[in-house]
Amino acid sequence: MSELNELTDKLKSEGEKIHAFFAGLTDEQWRAKVYTEGAMWSIRDVLSHLVSSERGLVNLFERIRAGGEGVSEDFSIDRYNAAQQERMKALPPRELLGQYKEVRSNSVVWAAGLKEEELEIAGRHPFLGMTKIRDMIKMLYIHNQNHYRDMKTALK
Repeated sequence: MSELNELTDKLKSEGEKIHAFFAGLTDEQWRAKVYTEGAMWSIRDVLSHLVSSERGLVNLFERIRAGGEGVSEDFSIDRYNAAQQERMKALPPRELLGQYKEVRSNSVVWAAGLKEEELEIAGRHPFLGMTKIRDMIKMLYIHNQNHYRDMKTALK
């Protein structure tokens, strides 16, 4: 199996796992606080974050693939996240869940459309700094896994 196939399979399977987690939540669980330092985020807010960040990141990855350098050196993840949370605050969890499914499906399609050699293209990622598209794709599912772990802890 090619590396590209492995990456797209991982994106797909991790996306399905995360979707199933959110789909099984009760109304009360959606309101559970996950992060309480700085901006307080509930599980619903984490889903909003996963949707907005992945949507923005895959657009960024495509610009890098097309020859762009990536985010500016002064890009602020915190400012971006705060603005996205504000923009999406009125969306109910079930609508966000539909958006998550669509965004992840689009990410899988985008990654599957790459050529193996395009995994070597480098650009500036908002968290990783200068890195290759391969590592940016991996970060998509690692990012979800990290938040999933935190949400599971919050529900205990």
